[in-house]
Amino acid sequence: MSFISRITYLRLCIIFIIGGFSMKTWVCTVCGWIYDEAAGDPDYDLAAGVAFEDLPEDFVCPLCGVDKTLFEQQE
Repeated sequence: MSFISRITYLRLCIIFIIGGFSMKTWVCTVCGWIYDEAAGDPDYDLAAGVAFEDLPEDFVCPLCGVDKTLFEQQE
């Protein structure tokens, strides 16, 4: 396991221990891209454990470019 993988693993463990139970999944209502708070999305430089609400106000969907208002929480 590489150093980066270990850091990511430890970070996910900490997130799980201190509140990972409340991590949510959000879906873009335009293109269907999914943001999983627990996993993040390394392809788009989105760190694991970042709540959707904590993403910058100027965040846009990496696939279609719509803003945060067009995302819905998945059940």
